[in-house]
Amino acid sequence: MQKIGVVFVSRRCSLRSVLATGCLVHLAPQRFSAHACGRPGEVAEEIHPAAVAALDSAGIALPTAPLRSWDELSRMGGPRVELVILLDAAMEPLQPRWQGQPDAALWSYPDVAAIEAPDEAAHAAIQTLYSLRRRLELLVNLPLHGLDRAAVRSDVRDLGHMY
Repeated sequence: MQKIGVVFVSRRCSLRSVLATGCLVHLAPQRFSAHACGRPGEVAEEIHPAAVAALDSAGIALPTAPLRSWDELSRMGGPRVELVILLDAAMEPLQPRWQGQPDAALWSYPDVAAIEAPDEAAHAAIQTLYSLRRRLELLVNLPLHGLDRAAVRSDVRDLGHMY
């Protein structure tokens, strides 16, 4: 069975999308391929330290792919993607068209990377990781193959409304 491709989009691709990518690969590496990207011109040069610490505390490996913009990821020859999950509501009207017209869902999270106090950022990153993990555990247990596309789209979007 071919892996289901998922792209997580956040502004800088340094924290939220890194947490989501690491967590999904940790939960179901045989079923999903996960990619992270950010807004062109705003992608960070390195992963935020709070993301590194949160993943480490949960025993989840840090994603090894470079931080990149959605322009780089959505180009021809990019990964095959079935789901695009926006982790920042501000990204919704700006995102590019993706090859194959994947389904998109908004799972909005606060911009933890913008928190200046290191202790507060670390705490918020851990909270974000655990919230993402709950949603991703439900996602990996959805019967994504065999259902009609509208049902899958609805289920994935509904996950964005849980707390």
